[in-house]
Amino acid sequence: MRKLRLLLSVVLVLGALPWPQAVGAGELGINVYGLSYHFERERAERLGYDNEVNPGLGVRYRAPLNERWDWFFDAGAYRDSGRNTALVIGPGAFWKATEGWRLGGAVAFFDSDTYNRGRSFIAPLPVLAYEWRAVTLNMVYIPKVGDLNSINTLGFWVTFWPRGF
Repeated sequence: MRKLRLLLSVVLVLGALPWPQAVGAGELGINVYGLSYHFERERAERLGYDNEVNPGLGVRYRAPLNERWDWFFDAGAYRDSGRNTALVIGPGAFWKATEGWRLGGAVAFFDSDTYNRGRSFIAPLPVLAYEWRAVTLNMVYIPKVGDLNSINTLGFWVTFWPRGF
């Protein structure tokens, strides 16, 4: 019930934003969540956090800050490594290192029974991406940090940009 209330709150907040004006200035994409890799595989299996197929959906809004930087805002839900529904929402920025490579970070709000003993939290995360016009391949490093996350993990997902097709 707590997750449903939280999800409804996120939907209401996102629904109240001035999307028509914002989308005109930037671009709206669809995140398709996917995969994870756990560095401490035996520990992940022992804890029951070994699910490496993490399907889910979300949205990403991005807009240019200047010629070399973009900012973005992600919101979504996926099945996490502990086989629970995880909600994630937050802003970030990408530096355009080359034509396709993006280096950056995000500040993400997480809510899942798997992380932080089931309590919601906010964490900074490094993000690496490779961008083609219609698709962005994303990778995030989620470090082992006390009770927040007990296993070093890489997460992978793609963002589809409808304007690019």
